[in-house]
Amino acid sequence: MSSKVYCTAQFLPKAGKEAELFRVLQSLEPNTLREDGCIQYIVTRQIQSPFAEGTSFPIVFHEIWKDMQSFETHCQRDEISGFFERYCLADDGLAADWNVCVYSDEGLPG
Repeated sequence: MSSKVYCTAQFLPKAGKEAELFRVLQSLEPNTLREDGCIQYIVTRQIQSPFAEGTSFPIVFHEIWKDMQSFETHCQRDEISGFFERYCLADDGLAADWNVCVYSDEGLPG
């Protein structure tokens, strides 16, 4: 069984702030990729395709972590908690909304 944790972190930028929010999120990549337990950490933006017409927030991080402890350690780093305080929670932040979820590739018990 795998202990990997898969995180999808979606961001809805405030009007006119998509490019700026994307750049800020990209700036988090280099330090995070050096963290113990980080397997993948890449921010992406939604593009159009007739084969993928679902709805989502337009900016999404795709993350893979060695285990839950690695993911939770990452979330508690000053750079990451500071990002959420400055760009998500602050009235003058860049994100109107966000959604962070974690997943496992392990099957259900039983």
